[in-house]
Parts: sequence; C-alpha cells; structure tokens
Amino acid sequence: MKGRPPLPEGPYLVVGLARSGAAAVRLLARYGEVRGADAGEPEEAVGLRDVRLALRSDGRELLPGVRTLVKSPGVPGEAPVVREARERGVSVLGELELAWRLLPNELIAVTGTNGKTTTAELLGAIHREAGVPVAVAGNVGTPLSSLVGEIGEDAVVVCEASSFQLEDTLRFAPEAAVLLNLTEDHLDRHGTIEAYLAAKLQAFTHQDDRDVAVVPQGFGRPGEAELVEFGGEGADLELRAGTLLWRGAELMPAGEVRIRGAHNLENAMAAAAVALARGIDPEPVRRALRTFAGVPHRLEEVAEVGGTLYVNDSKATNVGAARVGVEAFAGGVHLILGGSLKGGGFRELREAVSERCAACYLIGEAADRLAADLDGAAPLRRCGDLERALREAAAAARAGEVVLLSPACASFDQYRSYEERGEHFRTLVRELASA
Repeated sequence: MKGRPPLPEGPYLVVGLARSGAAAVRLLARYGEVRGADAGEPEEAVGLRDVRLALRSDGRELLPGVRTLVKSPGVPGEAPVVREARERGVSVLGELELAWRLLPNELIAVTGTNGKTTTAELLGAIHREAGVPVAVAGNVGTPLSSLVGEIGEDAVVVCEASSFQLEDTLRFAPEAAVLLNLTEDHLDRHGTIEAYLAAKLQAFTHQDDRDVAVVPQGFGRPGEAELVEFGGEGADLELRAGTLLWRGAELMPAGEVRIRGAHNLENAMAAAAVALARGIDPEPVRRALRTFAGVPHRLEEVAEVGGTLYVNDSKATNVGAARVGVEAFAGGVHLILGGSLKGGGFRELREAVSERCAACYLIGEAADRLAADLDGAAPLRRCGDLERALREAAAAARAGEVVLLSPACASFDQYRSYEERGEHFRTLVRELASA
C-alpha cells in the first residue's frame, strides 16, 4: 500500500453533521480541537460530546482560529461558511479524503452515475468468498471515517464514492478505482455534465502506475494507473456470445450471474474485472456472481400478489437508473415515477416507457415535468403520493405484470431519503398482500 499525506492541522470545523459529518467529528476528536456546524439539527449531532456545536446555523461564527474545514458531501462548495473559509486561507477537504489519509488499508473506490452500491456490495461478497478481510463503506451508508482504528490493516476497504464526495478530494489516490458509467445527474449541484464528469474523475487523477483503473470499454485512460476495461469483445473482461471472459479465458456463462438486468451484468463485469486485476482467483469471483442477490431498494422483489410482482427500485433516483430498471422487465410494467427534481428532464425514459410500460403513475413535485416529457409514451395517471399510486397500479395490474417503483427522482419532497421511500413502498405492498 502507498503512503498517505498527513492530516492537515487543527483546530477543525466539520460542516454538516449527518452520518459522515458526525463520524468525522468523532474521528478528529482524537487529533485535536473539533467544532461542528449544521444548518439543521440532525439526529446524529445529538450524540456528539465535548464538541462546540452550532446547530441551525451556517457555522461562520465558528471559523475564527480554525485551520481545517471538513465538508460533508451534502454541503455545497458555495455555502457561505466554505466560501469564507477559503477566503481566510483555511484548508478545505471532504470526509472521504480525511478518512482515506488515516486508513492504513488498500482501498477500492467505486464511482459512476448508477450501480455504485450494487457493485461495492458485490465486491465485498467477492472478497468474502476469497477469504480476504473486507469492509464496505462510503456513500452506501457506513461512513469511511467510522472504519479508522476499527478494522485490521489487512482488510481491503471497498468504498462507494459519489461525485459530491469526490469533488472535495485533494490528493485521494485509491489503489483501485472503478468507473461504472456516466449519464446526466446532479446538475442542480454541478451545473454542467462536464463539471459532474470532472468530479467523478477525481477518483483517478492522483493514481500512479502501481494502481488499477477500471473503466467501460472505449472510455479512454483516465490517469496514470494500469488500465483495465470491461465491456464487449476485446475488453479485459468481455462479454462474447453469452460468455464472460477474463483476458481471453472463460470465466462463466453470463446467464449464471444472479442479479437481474443488463445493467447489473455490466456491474458484475466491473466488479469481476477489478477483483481479478488485483489478484483474486477466478473461482471465488464465480461463486459470488452466482449467489449475490443484490441490495435493498434496487430492483428488490418485495412480493407477488395475485400473480403481480411488486418491485422496489427506490434507489433509482435519476433517469438512467429508472430506464434500466424498466428495461429489466420484458413488458407489462406499471411504473411509479416522481419525487423531487434534480435538474434535467425525463425524455430519455420515453423509449423504455413506450416499449414496456402499461401505464405510469406520477407522484411528487416532478409530476408536471414527467407528464410533459412522457406525454404520449404511455397512459399517465397523476396520483400525488405513493400510497395512491400503488393503490391505482395494483387495481390496474394483471397476473404476470409488474408494479415497479423506479422514481427517476430524488425523494426529498416527501421523504427524508430514498430508503424511507422504499420502506414505505414495502409496507404498502405487505399491507396489500395481507388484505
């Protein structure tokens, strides 16, 4: 493993005190004075002790004397406290970079617009099948900071890395980095697709020739690391005539990969490629690909009621994710769409909706834009909220069809997270099944 840059000097100010921010506060308390600020009053801040806090505040009153500001992923770079910190010459970095500097473990970073959680968890399964100690963290829910001092130095860390996390890195250089795909997303935060791509590519910028960079075939070389491609014929991990091959040798039939959908086959190929490139034997890779069933809220089959399958894909918070969710089924899809807007439109969904959807049920603040962009592609029902949408979809669906929650939107207009939205869908389906 390569060395890490030193931790910047304190005192420290952590801005944003939800999961990753609270973990950063607890970590930094071992190294010096820590202060914390949040525009709200998150539950995670309640348990912080011996720390000067400013809640329901932008945090600028805590800046005097601070040498380093640690920014949680949800805090935009234009926030007044971040802008003032930079004007004062304060070092600004993200929680991902902070934790990476303090973890004496080899790290695999997984990024991309869609499939990060599935691929990170699949990589965890591959390492466990191979008998290699592993910890999966990052944007999947376990803050990277919480692993410092809690895992053995021989454990490999698999870290899901979002664009929000990567844009705040300074020297981040994982031993392996994976780019799964790239489609329009988070334009409300990044402004342009170019800025969004630049944030993603921070995973590769500081790698060197000792590292591994795994990218889709034809993407190009994103840095100085060893290039490993996955995709069609000629890639390191290729799909040819229904068979997965690793550098020309048969790995397994593609049909034996357990997780559903063409997009998940690509995720499986990316996970296998980085594992094999780093020396994992093929057999545990095969076992994991045959047995890994996926992650909650991503094409999660909740129940079959009256011959209709109910699928929770609440994690599909952008158009690309919703499209591949719909395309995972041959047809007869009753699609629940909507939530809070993230910038950009929904016209990319038209073809999949037209080909495979019996009807769409629109909820949340995005309903008007969805109705305009999908007009004529399928029958559209304005439902307002998830409960009504599920009720109407269940009444219309027939045996052999699918009711799919794949919203193409964030959840923050009606829920605190996509997880809460998915849990509500599960609850409603179970109530339906027991009626």
